[in-house]
Amino acid sequence: MRMFSVEQDLQPRFEYLELDYAPEIQTVWLQFKFPGRPCMSKELLAEISVAQKSIAQTAKRGHEKRDKNRLMFQVLGSTDPEVFSLGGDLAHFVKLIKAGDRESLFQYAKACIDVLYPTSTSYGLPFTTISLVQGETLGGGFEAALSSNVLIAERGATFGFPETVFGLFPGMGAFSFIARRMAPALAKRIITSGKVYTAEELYEMGVVDVLAPNGKGREAVHEYIEHQQNRSLGFQCMDQVVDQFNPLTYKELMDVTTLWVDAAMQLTHKNLRLMEYLVKAQDRRWNNKTIDEPRLAAV
Repeated sequence: MRMFSVEQDLQPRFEYLELDYAPEIQTVWLQFKFPGRPCMSKELLAEISVAQKSIAQTAKRGHEKRDKNRLMFQVLGSTDPEVFSLGGDLAHFVKLIKAGDRESLFQYAKACIDVLYPTSTSYGLPFTTISLVQGETLGGGFEAALSSNVLIAERGATFGFPETVFGLFPGMGAFSFIARRMAPALAKRIITSGKVYTAEELYEMGVVDVLAPNGKGREAVHEYIEHQQNRSLGFQCMDQVVDQFNPLTYKELMDVTTLWVDAAMQLTHKNLRLMEYLVKAQDRRWNNKTIDEPRLAAV
């Protein structure tokens, strides 16, 4: 069987990502690597942006050639089965807010939506993006998972938006993504509750698309891809119908992100001290891989 080709000399080398092409299933695996606290650092965001350009080029080339075996799927995940991502880089936030550096905070936030938007819009191609969540995903990590067309989660996975704990709200697409999966009022309730939800709960609400047994997430991804390959035209047309019904625009994400930056710059000293505490708790928990850290440490 002829499969799509990847120009090896164009493939970048990463420190915070694993990028693996699997031509036999028309898929690329894009997985986070966390040398320390598992957050969306500037370095990770920069590498995701580079990886997305490589993925988009490969997918576009196959589409333009009308190659039936072209790259068709992207799977976003983590190399650590205990955590998908705990969200934004709180230490970086605190530093910039204390310095009054709104522009740098805005650039960080913009970098986030600059990687979420291509995923959510499938690079403007007949292409399916999938998130595989194993373990914890919170805050900006939850937003990253939601940006994919399909969210697959293992039963033991947990999700939440704890930003309200320190006076903020999730500003990189949370409401935009969830409100396209359920009623807006319920989406708002999930975002503002501060509650940690199980994969089972979100599956029943329609946020999680596929629920997999613990340890079987990759198998569930393979099964989903095989199922979709056998019915590819129908799925592609259905995706177009959904996009036409309620299209997501870059401007929508940017407007919300601007509100988030303005709110962040107004956080009180008390809010910042709590963020600093959470950073230290995250460092203790994830650097030492302990299991008894308070749940509040995962933001």
